[in-house]
Amino acid sequence: MNRYSTREAARMLGLDWRTIQRYIAAGKIPVPPLERVGGGKFRIWTEGDIDKVRKLLPKIANGRKTRWQKQREAQKKKQTKSKKK
Repeated sequence: MNRYSTREAARMLGLDWRTIQRYIAAGKIPVPPLERVGGGKFRIWTEGDIDKVRKLLPKIANGRKTRWQKQREAQKKKQTKSKKK
């Protein structure tokens, strides 16, 4: 089974590596454990790990997008309430 770095996994997912790091920090995606490689600790991704994240990506809400969507929905609710009165 092939093993990939976080940057390689991000490239395979079509994301920037910093986005992957933000998702990891926010707990939005499952991550492989840290492994010692050479003198450092790295996350080594397998194809199975990448597939799990690929399936989760459509379900992860982009903060800015959902914020604007919520504001639009609130405006629509206000408009419908004012029309009913």
